[in-house]
Amino acid sequence: MNLPRTALPAEWEPQAAILIAWPHADTDWAPRLSQVERTYVALAAAIARFQTAVICVADAELEQDVCRQLDSAGVDLDRVRFVQRAYDDTWLRDSGPITLRTADGFRLLDFRFTGWGGKFEASRDDELVAGLVRDGVFVDAEHRRIDWALEGGAIESDGHGTILTTWRCLHQRHPDSSREAIEATLRDALAADRVLWLDHGYLQGDDTDAHIDTLARFAPNDAIVYQQCDDVSDPHHAELERMRRELEALRTRDGHAYRLHPLPWAAPVVDEGRRLAASYANYLVLNDAVLAPAYDDPSDDVAAAVLAAAHPDRRVVQIPCRPLIWQNGSLHCVTMQLPAGLLSTS
Repeated sequence: MNLPRTALPAEWEPQAAILIAWPHADTDWAPRLSQVERTYVALAAAIARFQTAVICVADAELEQDVCRQLDSAGVDLDRVRFVQRAYDDTWLRDSGPITLRTADGFRLLDFRFTGWGGKFEASRDDELVAGLVRDGVFVDAEHRRIDWALEGGAIESDGHGTILTTWRCLHQRHPDSSREAIEATLRDALAADRVLWLDHGYLQGDDTDAHIDTLARFAPNDAIVYQQCDDVSDPHHAELERMRRELEALRTRDGHAYRLHPLPWAAPVVDEGRRLAASYANYLVLNDAVLAPAYDDPSDDVAAAVLAAAHPDRRVVQIPCRPLIWQNGSLHCVTMQLPAGLLSTS
């Protein structure tokens, strides 16, 4: 197979670091800050076991506090790098850089971030990538600002020029554009030659308008891991069954069906009358591990086993994510991988 010289790497390709932003009292996490910080400590500790964690903090005071928390948890601080930068929220999957590997190095794609279609204030998050470039976080890479709304959680790449996405999300961001026009933009910006669309699939409690990373994820060797719902009484059942049939109909570049790995369905998580999106598809791949969301549910271990089967060369580490879904996202949503070679040494 002739691979494109420029491509969006698959998440399981070699990484330099994982980028996260720490929650603090001036973010929407404030009412439950202590709970979510425990999740972030567990997340940072897991990342640092395998590679570098780059942590955005709002100021020096927060950096000192985070250092104290991580040190108390036994985290190797030599594998943690701090960047002081203002941010509105901590969902770096959607405001962080989407990085292409090119023949000359890297291209940092800086799409317009609109707070998921204008739902939330996002002006500082929209400046995040440019700020990180100025801060010297990356090697000398091309920084390309693209005045077109796209979040990292809305796309999946197999590393070979195929993008998987959902029509529900992209149509919401660009209601006046046709599918053909949106696809052309994705192909051009992401150096892709195939775009696979899902027309079905959603989760209550997800305010991203059906990001693909809550529903279905590429895995190595022409596989897709997806969130199923086997509870026929659940309101998600019919829609996720339609999505499953769509996934079964997709074909690889060589014309074969994808190997499908269905994830179990967690019991409904309800907070103050609101259903939360407890998706196991929102996992994170590291160099030698897969971080799996856990929701204090009997299905947690089943989901971990599915992820181990889809990524057999990696250790599965569970991260407690119930505090994250209170704010409508989960593990993958708060992280962004940085490809190997992208992180500066200064």
